Parts: sequence; C-alpha cells; structure tokens
Amino acid sequence: MAEGRHEVTQDETTQYEAPQFRTRIGTSDATSISLLGQDVAADLMGQVGFGELAYWLASGRRPTAGQLRLFEAVLVSLADHGFTPTAIAARMTIYSAPESIQGAIAAGLLGGGSRFLGVTEDTGKFLHSIVSGLPDADRLSDDGWDDVARAAVQQSREAGTKLPGLGHPVHKASDPRTPVIYRIAEETSTLGPHLRLFAAIGRTHSEIIGRTLPLNGAGVAGAALADLQLPTALLRGFAILARTAGLIGHLAEEAINPVAPEIYKLVDRNAVYSPES
Repeated sequence: MAEGRHEVTQDETTQYEAPQFRTRIGTSDATSISLLGQDVAADLMGQVGFGELAYWLASGRRPTAGQLRLFEAVLVSLADHGFTPTAIAARMTIYSAPESIQGAIAAGLLGGGSRFLGVTEDTGKFLHSIVSGLPDADRLSDDGWDDVARAAVQQSREAGTKLPGLGHPVHKASDPRTPVIYRIAEETSTLGPHLRLFAAIGRTHSEIIGRTLPLNGAGVAGAALADLQLPTALLRGFAILARTAGLIGHLAEEAINPVAPEIYKLVDRNAVYSPES
C-alpha cells in the first residue's frame, strides 16, 4: 500500500440510502400526471371543478355537493371588493413593471392582513378557539349559543382585544354577503357550530359593547370555512385564492383602462417636501 494511503475496510463502508419525501398531492412521469390518487387527464380534467379540487387538495377529502356549494359561495364572496389597497398595489406594480404579472399579483396578495383578507382567518381561528372547547356544541340551543357568545365578547372586552369579523368600513348597517352565506349553509345542511356562534355574537354583542356592528362577509366566510372542517391555519389561504381571481381581473382592466398613472401623478404632484418634519 502506498505511503499515506488508507485502505477502507468493509466495516468502514456504509451504504448511502437516499431520503424519501412522501407526498399525497401528486407526481408525474413521462406519460402521466397523478393528483390525489387520480389520473389528471383521465379522471379530473373536465370532470372536477377548480373549487372542488381546491377543497380536496386542502382537506384530503372530496367535498359533498352541499360542502362544495358553500365553499364556492365563500370564494365568490371574497374575490373582489373594488379599489381596495390590495387591488391598487397590484395595479401600481404592473404600471411600474409591466413585464411582471406575477409580481403584480404577489404585490396585491402581500397586503392580505388584519384589515383586508386576514379577517377570514382571524375570525375562523377566534371562533374555533371557543368551539373546540365545547364538548356539547352540537346540542346547544340558540339560547345556549347566546350565553357562550356573551362570555366570549365579555372576555374579549376585558382583555382589550378587538372582536374579529365585526364591523365593515363600507357596509355600516349590514354586509350583503352575510345572509346569503347563512342561507346557503342552511339549505345545504352545512351550518355548524362556528356559524352558530358567530350568529350569536351578532345577536348579543351590543349588550356588552354598547353599539351594534354588522357581521362582515370576511368574518362569516371564516366561520363557514371552519364549519367545512378546513384547517384554520389555511383560512387566509382560501381568501388569497379567491382574491387572486379578483386581482387578475383588475390587471386585465388596467391594461385597457389604466388608473395607476393617475394615482401616481396625484400623489407625486401633491407631495409636500418638508425636511424639517
């Protein structure tokens, strides 16, 4: 053996095993694409709607007809709400970088927070934190839910926290989306404890906070998604999924009837430079 050379013995030889990365979502090979255990081309395309597929991907189970109707109603309710900051951000970004459609959509989605889009998640999580601690939730009457709601509102008030899903900057008296979602949930037998608790909060909160606020559409969407047994950690993701369609619409309109240049000029021409401030 050459000087300085180490002879590897059998004991020192280890067999390298490549790690495995398991997924239930999908895979592909040279001739096929598989998704959720189905063949995309043969089993899904033209047979499964996008809403159904989104629900299936997130939950791991195929929705019933009633669950799908409520789920898609929620997505439609969240798709757009006019010239919100998210839509304006998307329009301004495409004006600045017209080659970056993905950047414009991302810019709009990044604004999904506690005031816009995030309310869906915040409300669903708030309601779920209460519902999950109620062993007899399925047997509660409206009066029972009212008692639970009063306790929740009182606790929130004492903690100095804001109740998610109450009030709206535009719909001061009532949000037109709210009764529709409740009606569809009733019709499809998907109205569960989260929607029942949210309705009870709507009935009782004024007794404690001293004024009446509407249940907003984003909040009732969160309650409905939670009743559909979708993971509460993903609820904002569904709001973002819905709003993506709205942002694409805004960008399509921006290409034909742009407003971003005027917004830029308005701010730029009215900017006040004050180095002392």
